[in-house]
Amino acid sequence: MAETVRIDKWLWAARFFKTRSLAAQAVSGGRVQLNGLRVKPARSVKPGDELEIHKSGFEYQVHILCVSERRGPAAVAQTLYQESEQSIRRREALREQHRLAGGSAPHPQHRPDKKARRQLRDMKR
Repeated sequence: MAETVRIDKWLWAARFFKTRSLAAQAVSGGRVQLNGLRVKPARSVKPGDELEIHKSGFEYQVHILCVSERRGPAAVAQTLYQESEQSIRRREALREQHRLAGGSAPHPQHRPDKKARRQLRDMKR
C-alpha cells in the first residue's frame, strides 16, 4: 500500500463510486471535499484526512484510515475508512424518511392495459 494516493482513485477503491471517472466527476463538481476544502481529482489523500462526500442525496463524513490504489472486495474497502456516528445517524434518518414517503405513493394492482395507457397519455398532454 502507498502512503498517498489520488483522491479519485481512493474513492473508487473505497467503493464510493463505481468507476474512477465518476469519482473524478464528483470531485470536480464539488461533491467531495477534503478537510473542508474543494479539491481537484489529482489531489493526494493520506491517512488522517477527513472527507465529506455528497452522493445520491446522502452525505458521508469519513476519516481515512489507510489508502489503496487497488479496488478490492467490499469487506476490504470498508477497512479503508471510518464513518462518523453523526453521519450514520443522519443517513439512517433520511433513509427512513424516504421509506415512509414511498409507502404513501399509490401502487396499482396490475399494469395498465392499452385503453388505460391511451387515457394516461392523453391526460399528460
